[in-house]
Amino acid sequence: MSVRRLAEDNVQPASFAFNKENAAWAKATIKKYPKGREQSAVIPLMMRAQDQDGWVTKAAIETIADMLGMAYIRALEVATFYTQFQLKPVGTRAHIQVCGTTPCMLRGAEDLVAVCKSKIHAEPHHLNADGTLSWEEVECLGACVNAPMIAIFKDTYEDLTPRQLEYIIERFEAGRPEEVKTGPQIDRVFSAPFGGLTALNEPEPKAKPARAPKAAPAAEVSEAAPSNAAKPKTDAIETSPAVKSPADGKVNEAAVAAADKAASVDAPVATATTTESPVASKPSLDDPNRPKGIDKPATPDDLKLISGVGPKIEGILHGLGIYTYAQVAGWQENERNWVDGYLNFKGRIDRDDWVRQAKALADGGEAEYIRVFGKKPR
Repeated sequence: MSVRRLAEDNVQPASFAFNKENAAWAKATIKKYPKGREQSAVIPLMMRAQDQDGWVTKAAIETIADMLGMAYIRALEVATFYTQFQLKPVGTRAHIQVCGTTPCMLRGAEDLVAVCKSKIHAEPHHLNADGTLSWEEVECLGACVNAPMIAIFKDTYEDLTPRQLEYIIERFEAGRPEEVKTGPQIDRVFSAPFGGLTALNEPEPKAKPARAPKAAPAAEVSEAAPSNAAKPKTDAIETSPAVKSPADGKVNEAAVAAADKAASVDAPVATATTTESPVASKPSLDDPNRPKGIDKPATPDDLKLISGVGPKIEGILHGLGIYTYAQVAGWQENERNWVDGYLNFKGRIDRDDWVRQAKALADGGEAEYIRVFGKKPR
């Protein structure tokens, strides 16, 4: 593990104090710990100090130590041990942490580091010329299936290419981080399989009704012993000499059990039946919630640029009179639900955000899509 030291004195502020809101929070946090164990609050207090100033200063370490009754060296040990604490000034708009663990390295982390060196600074833990950006390489960020990835403060950006990272850095440097979506930068939902589900995505088979037992042949029925099922058990007990002894009048329990068994031999057997579960049907084409179609234009839009639309789905949409991005961009909730049910997508239209994708394509084509989503449409 590398040695971690505090920043040079010439960049250290002379003092530190929590702002009013954080001071109240710190006081409440310290009270969560038993008397004599208040020092256990050192990590959350340091994290709040870092959230406030962007990094953990020497003055902040000493102030927190005084609040908790700790020796300065004990608080310093905590700050220098945990790499989550930044001991030098970081970019005011973004501090980029590039994951360099094996999965990310195998999928291009070195190229992401090269982008940081080119656009921010040649060395980690150094500010760019404007003091707005900084970077470092870190160990596992915890989403290996989405490698390579970075973290900026408390958000992660995954499935990156060098060009996508350049775009992200440019947006943060311009003070427009809201233009970049967090999480995967490709067509996947969180850590779900790339390209959509490949298993358990078919409807369950219909349940077959249970077969009734075959009826016995008439000859066998006529030869069978007469049934006692319809007779009350009390009659069988009172009339059977094996049950009641004439000598002592006591009931023979073994005989009672035998009589019960005989009475139940010919009892009718209940036949289990199952009912088929109803199968969801497509919504009617005459449903008022169906989106309004148009005649095929001379040059239809390429709906396959919308993530989640392939050649087959595009053909179905054309059959419904849907040919342009503007049509999809204007779908209301009831219309989206109708198309979703017609395609049997089970909510995929909203999950893939077709409307927002279509609006970007309608407003400015691929260039606007890249600006909004940070990637090219597929």
